[in-house]
Amino acid sequence: MKFICLTVLFVSGITDSLSEQYKVVGSADPVLTVAGEDVILPCSVKPNTSVVDMRVEWFRSDQKDSQLVHLYQDHEDRNTDQIESYRGRTKLNHQELQRGDASLKLSSVRVSDEGLYKCFIESKSWYDDTTVDVRVEAVGRPPVITVDGFDHSGGLHLQCESEGWNPEPDLEWLDSEGVSLSSETTETHRNTEGFSVKHTTTVHHSDDKIHCRVKLRHHMLEALIISSSNMFSSWRTSVIMISVAVVLSVIVGILIAVFARKNKDHDRLQNEKRRLQHENDQLLQLLKTIIHKVNVILDADTAHPRLTVSEDGKQVRDGKSRTERVDGGKDRFDEYLGVLGKEGFSSGCFYFEVQVKGQTKWDLGVTRESVNRTGWISPSPEDGHWTVSLRGGKYWALESSLVSLSLSVNPQRVGVFVDYEKGLVSFCDVESMSHIYSFTNQSFNEKLYPFVSLGYWSNEDPTPLIICDDY
Repeated sequence: MKFICLTVLFVSGITDSLSEQYKVVGSADPVLTVAGEDVILPCSVKPNTSVVDMRVEWFRSDQKDSQLVHLYQDHEDRNTDQIESYRGRTKLNHQELQRGDASLKLSSVRVSDEGLYKCFIESKSWYDDTTVDVRVEAVGRPPVITVDGFDHSGGLHLQCESEGWNPEPDLEWLDSEGVSLSSETTETHRNTEGFSVKHTTTVHHSDDKIHCRVKLRHHMLEALIISSSNMFSSWRTSVIMISVAVVLSVIVGILIAVFARKNKDHDRLQNEKRRLQHENDQLLQLLKTIIHKVNVILDADTAHPRLTVSEDGKQVRDGKSRTERVDGGKDRFDEYLGVLGKEGFSSGCFYFEVQVKGQTKWDLGVTRESVNRTGWISPSPEDGHWTVSLRGGKYWALESSLVSLSLSVNPQRVGVFVDYEKGLVSFCDVESMSHIYSFTNQSFNEKLYPFVSLGYWSNEDPTPLIICDDY
């Protein structure tokens, strides 16, 4: 009799276990979504049965340690250990759990959400899971075309870049007839915001419309630049002058070698040096006539109390001690060793240069009129700063994240160019005439002021930053 009872219990247990078996199903195809929208990650049990009393866990199976995306257990959501980036963006429909549907709603999709998600459902006697492949499509920012230099044949180097795309887009150059132009260099980078692409080409024809087109499936963004004859005239004149300068440099090099050995014609050598310098000065002056230069004077009333600003407002250094003014320090930086220019600009283009030679710690660029000047400041566009910096022997720019700048030479003088209407802040190395960094597609809605800084709290280097006038 006991044997019969045990047999009945055993068979009953097997039957109950079999009755609880189920299959977790998701989507056989990748789930496609667009950045910024909401998406449903499908997951349910077959046959349909309530999962209210079960454990439902969503996690990223393509990331290290299978990080938690959402957890439902003991009739409630338990997201204490949820990945930070998913906080407030995931939701299970508890009513649908009664029908065996454990699909997850993910709000405000980001490019970083792309990947493999595991839906794991566990009862007291059974468990199963399924994988959902999420693909995120992101349309990036409109492309920006910039003139990046010129070659000795008279051609203009054009650079086109766009960022924030996913997956990687196609970028092509087209002339006014729609004929594709070859890209000479191509750069592609990926970060959490998607792909950034940068292509360059050289144009040898004036009065032509050059298109830069970025395409991703059924999306397309385009930028246009017209290569006018005036532009080519200016650049070709510059090319001729650079060519002359290069030739003269070679000549001077030969002369130095010869005269160093023979120790004669010293006056002739000096004359050639002066002539070469004159040609280079002419070239630099020609390039700068294209730019709207402004006379920047530093406003000592905005300077950190440690800073010493020269009487003419052209130099600033760390004075090593705090000084208070009659105004009680109104609108002054109190931790950031910064100072603004006296005049702000709310339209058009403007350009100025800062000598940084010898200084080992600096920031420079432009800031909003209402920028915060107290406490710890993050010099990013979000907080009203568009700057490049030198820290620890390395050059940086700060956008939404820190950008390391790889420069072939250390700048001695930095030029800052702002196009207010186009939302452009661009930096260049004046002496090497090379590009340093550009903030593009910015939105300006108040005055911008020139800005320089010697870092935070103190700067032991006595070398001043100097606003240049000799250009």
